[in-house]
Order: sequence, then C-alpha cells, then structure tokens
Amino acid sequence: MATSKEIRSRIGSVQNTKKITRTMELVSTAKAKKAVDKVVASRPYAQKIKELIGSLAAQGEVADHPLLRRHTHIRKVLVVVVTANRGLCGGYNSNIIRTSVALMEAYKKAGVEVVLHAVGKKAISYFNYQKIPYAASFTNVDDKLRFSDAQKFAEAYMEAFALETVDKIDIVYTKYLSAATQKPVVDTVLPVEINTEEKEHKSLPFLFEPDPQAILESLLPKAICMNVYQSLIDAIASEQIARRIAMKSATDAASDMIKSLTLQYNRIRQAKITQEIAEIVGGAAAIQ
Repeated sequence: MATSKEIRSRIGSVQNTKKITRTMELVSTAKAKKAVDKVVASRPYAQKIKELIGSLAAQGEVADHPLLRRHTHIRKVLVVVVTANRGLCGGYNSNIIRTSVALMEAYKKAGVEVVLHAVGKKAISYFNYQKIPYAASFTNVDDKLRFSDAQKFAEAYMEAFALETVDKIDIVYTKYLSAATQKPVVDTVLPVEINTEEKEHKSLPFLFEPDPQAILESLLPKAICMNVYQSLIDAIASEQIARRIAMKSATDAASDMIKSLTLQYNRIRQAKITQEIAEIVGGAAAIQ
C-alpha cells in the first residue's frame, strides 16, 4: 500500500500534468476558432467558383480542357495524405492513416500504381515505420498556412496532371463539418469534378464575355488552388478541434484522479491519526 508521502507526490505530479493539458486545451481552442473562421469564410467562394466552372464545362467546346481530361483506364494515381505534425489529438492521425491505407490497397488491387505524398510528421513517421515508400514529404502545413503555400502544392499537382505523369490525384484529409463533427474523406483534386446538374442546363441561353474557353482557362487553376487550400484548412481546423477535445478529456481525467488520490491520502492520514491516538490512550492506561 502506498504511503502518504508517495500519494502526495503523485497528487503533485498529476496537478502539474493537469496544468499542461489545461493550457494546451486553451491554446487549441483559440487556434481552432481562427481555423474555423478561415474555413467558413472561404467556403462561399469555393462553392461559387465550382458552380461557374460547371456552367463553363457544360459547353461542348470547352469540355476537352487538359485539367478536365478523364482517363478511361487509370494507370497511376497520386495520393496526398494530410496528417498533423504533432500528436495528443485523439484518433485524428490514426483515422486519416487508416483511410489512406484502405484507399491505397483498393487501388493496388485494381492494378493501379500509387504514388504517395506524405503531409505532416505523423504520416511520415508511420510510412517510415511501415517501410511504405513515398515520393515526397511536407511538414509546413500548420495553423500558419497561407493561400500562397497551398498554391504551390496545387501548381505542382496541375503540372504533373497536365504532363500525364499521373492520371488522377486524390487528397485524404479530415473535413470540418461542424464543431461536433469532423470525418476523414477522400477528395479528387484532378481531374476537376464537374457538377452534373450544370450539364443539364447546357441548353440555357448563357452569353459569355470573353468566350467560355478563355474564362475556363483562367478560372480552372484558381479553382484547383482553392480546392487544395480548402482541404488543408479543413484539416487544420479539425486537428485543433480534436486536440482541444483530447486535452479537455485529459484535464477532466486528471481532476478525477486528483480527487481519488486526495480521498485516499485523507483516509491514510486519518488512519494514522487514529492509530496514534489509540497508542497514546493505551500508553496512558498502562501507566495508571
């Protein structure tokens, strides 16, 4: 049985841990608020640009744009896995890795060659440990991400797709749906997904100035950059929310442990005092 000194030491240790987890919870709460604001602010623009591209792509003469090209037989696919650089965020990283591994296995069973890009130290560590080769790795995706950073990713992907180095590009990340819901998803970056509803409106008498081809060529790169940026900031917001939840759970668990240890300490202390009183009474009775 632990002594009162050992229990006091454990209480002190748990209190120090609680301070750390509480601080991390507060930091993650602040970072999550900023990240969610970015996500919410960018979604209307991303949605509207997709609708416009759908209207343009519905025109027969622009449907053969290189970034819209679909292969009947996919030979090689690039899979971009977005994880965090740090842990202590519950199942955030493990869920993404599980989803990406399942996706890669499905492609390999279909006879498709998979090229892997690992974003985040956790993905890099996992693939190194499992000896899964990856073509590139990145650790610069965090809460300080700027649109220009995402643009560099997008430009490299557009170049690879246009040169037919790969036939398809997927990005695996955690999508922010609400403060209570975030889930791992697989989003196709290239070829650009066209809204089928827009194709149904192909016959409507729209007038474009300049011509649809020129507008589409200017708009498509912006849409792809926005898609990549949206995916990355969704992942960042989801990471911070997951870390806030994990740290809150750890703080609550530390509070419960402190209460339990304090109760145990008081019982031992009370038993010791009772024993000392009994010894004093017994000694006084013996003297009489």
